[in-house]
Amino acid sequence: MSHTRPTGLLSGMDEVARLTRAGRLSEATSLVQRLLRGEGAAATAPPPDPTILEGEFERLDAAPRPEARRGAPDSDAPGRGRPAGKGAGSRFGTAARTGLGETLRGLAARLRPAGLPGGGPGAPRPAAEPLPDGASFVTESFSGTAGTRAYKLYVPANRGDGPRPLVVMLHGCTQSPDDFAAGTRMNAFAERHGVFVAYPEQPASANAQRCWNWFKPEDQRRGQGEPDLLAGITRRILRDHPVDPSRVYIAGLSAGGAAAAIMGEAYPDLYAAVGVHSGLPAGAAHDLPSALAAMRQGGRGEAGKAGAGHPVPTIVFHGDRDTVVHPQNGDRVAARATAAAAGLVPEVRHGEAAGRRSFSRTLHTDPSGRTLCEQWAIYGAGHAWAGGSPSGSYTDPQGPDATAEMMRFFLEHRLRSASA
Repeated sequence: MSHTRPTGLLSGMDEVARLTRAGRLSEATSLVQRLLRGEGAAATAPPPDPTILEGEFERLDAAPRPEARRGAPDSDAPGRGRPAGKGAGSRFGTAARTGLGETLRGLAARLRPAGLPGGGPGAPRPAAEPLPDGASFVTESFSGTAGTRAYKLYVPANRGDGPRPLVVMLHGCTQSPDDFAAGTRMNAFAERHGVFVAYPEQPASANAQRCWNWFKPEDQRRGQGEPDLLAGITRRILRDHPVDPSRVYIAGLSAGGAAAAIMGEAYPDLYAAVGVHSGLPAGAAHDLPSALAAMRQGGRGEAGKAGAGHPVPTIVFHGDRDTVVHPQNGDRVAARATAAAAGLVPEVRHGEAAGRRSFSRTLHTDPSGRTLCEQWAIYGAGHAWAGGSPSGSYTDPQGPDATAEMMRFFLEHRLRSASA
């Protein structure tokens, strides 16, 4: 899948920057929407398309969290080289307009081929690791009442005896299954443990930036929209391959992380554990404006909606200098994952591997010793998969190894009563 930026888009973004500098923010916003639909700068603006450009927006608060000072300086740290967005909590008035202008300026810069710090999709990358003999990584397709989605399935050579676990991986905006697999190195860990891995693909026809539509009400509920498609893919693999229904997991990055959080709550009878990396809590938004607010300020999620029957074990990773999805979202994912459980005892551990970023790791454990939630706050890290490979986009090789830790956490959990 090509990520080359067309010349028309680049010239159009120059016009966005000009309109923004002139204070004509509504025209600049309208032009951004037209360009991302593939229309020319002079096209008549149709009604706004409620899609989110996750991975392209700046966080507006300038002050890093106090613990950020423990990490190494990061080029995407908030407040470097630009003023804070005053009144970021408001969507109206002069302060909100200032924030919009800064967002549009950042968007114009980030849509250029140079890419983002951490290696955007257009950045040159080393080749991914080859498949081991006997393994396969093939494209499949699933169709349901909500539409059709392609997905890639990794079948390990090391399958051992009996049914194997399955991990469903949801990519971030602008990414593809191959890109996400290369960056996370999940297939290599799956081979080590004899695990199947599925990578559903969000097409541009469903979202201009290939984001999972975590902010749309119709894509947040069991039996509807994208959740129905993702559950359908999972059930298809359970039907066609020797997968253990008590060891099925789902994880994602950014928009994929937000979608994984939704899936855990919508299908607690299907997924034994959830991984949310740089994502948002379920119910964080209900449309484009609330999605942008949640990304900038932290999404609270709807009260009283967590878990249909029992909480799903969740592991959370978030960089404390994430300028795309506010770090408070990681806190709120963890809070939501533990809200319905009684008697949890939190324990905070600090660590720093040689040559890597430092982190805090908070374990929420129930009286039986089962860890219901594990939250990693990574100091100095931006919006990227921790410990990932430069073979994929949006990775941070300096971080703790999120893939290894996620796989460990997953394999510690089983559904107490599995039902496909």
